[in-house]
Amino acid sequence: MLGISVYPNKSSVKECIEYINKAADLGYKRLFTSLLEIDEDGEQTLANFKDVIKVAKKRNMLVSLDVNPGLFSKLNISYNDLSFFKDMGADIIRLDMNFDGMPESIMTYDENNLTIEVNISNDTGNIKSIFIYSPLKSKIIGCHNFHPQRYTGLDTKYFLSTTKKYKDMGLRTAAFVSSNEGTIGPHPYNAGLPTLEIHRDKPIEEQAQYFINTKLIDDIIVGNAFATDDELKKVAKLNQDLPQLFIKFLPNVNLLEKQIILDNLHFNRGDTNSYAIRSTFVKLKYKNDSIPKNNTLHELNKGMVTIGNQNFGQYKAEVNIVKQFMDNSDELKNVVARVVDSNTEFIDFIKPWDKFQFIDVDDFYVGEKYDG
Repeated sequence: MLGISVYPNKSSVKECIEYINKAADLGYKRLFTSLLEIDEDGEQTLANFKDVIKVAKKRNMLVSLDVNPGLFSKLNISYNDLSFFKDMGADIIRLDMNFDGMPESIMTYDENNLTIEVNISNDTGNIKSIFIYSPLKSKIIGCHNFHPQRYTGLDTKYFLSTTKKYKDMGLRTAAFVSSNEGTIGPHPYNAGLPTLEIHRDKPIEEQAQYFINTKLIDDIIVGNAFATDDELKKVAKLNQDLPQLFIKFLPNVNLLEKQIILDNLHFNRGDTNSYAIRSTFVKLKYKNDSIPKNNTLHELNKGMVTIGNQNFGQYKAEVNIVKQFMDNSDELKNVVARVVDSNTEFIDFIKPWDKFQFIDVDDFYVGEKYDG
């Protein structure tokens, strides 16, 4: 599920509504906003939030409000009664900071039927504390932080390990990508709002692609406002259910080779090895086709995509993604494409039996020069 963020205390209601409608037209289904900056006398601000949220609800978006224990105190809200957030139009309340487990558990039984979204990034064992108190599991999901300050985003190793804990528990997960044009967030300082530091300043579609390819994140939310039309469209073009690799075809690749690569669902064999991702079942479809030698480079390096040619016997039409150097001096494999540099790390995400697809980078970036 894709989402956007708006901040009605920092932008006009009109701007927020226009952005919501634009995103909804592209299939975005979640809206995130933050109440953490609300002042005690913010009646008009709260009214603006309600006006914006009302439109999101009409567009069938799930609305998530960022809150913390301090906000409960400031607005005199009890965790035994979440009607304040329900009246605002929320479906989800995201707990930016933890209680102690019992309040979160009680909230899942609240008659207002809100989903409780806990903070994945603060890996303090809080999720285990919550489950000690027997919550309604169906009412608990997780979402990472975003990080306005440069060099404070999560490390990838930490991100992968903490998120896996939530996925292993069967919980829905979310994380933030950052527009490179949006300047608005909940805080005064904002150098982008990504979850991962490696994503800061990267094209937004590559940020989203990373989360998709890890198979650990269910919902991808643009953290800052306002993403450009082009950014929203590029993220929406990605297949959110399937890992994908951007590839660049070699100049003299033929139509059949392109069809083998682009027109099929590929999956890695279960008996994996350290040299190549092997998509083997595709060869059955093309067993009667002629695949002459073409681009039979003798040295195969990581990221090259190959197809077994006519001389390879039962391996004709098998597709490989090279993981490390291999010798091809027997000229049995045609080199048809290479995974673009920005995507080579995704090769290592592909596990036994994982399904994946290739995207022709020239088709994705129609009319644009791609440098990745």
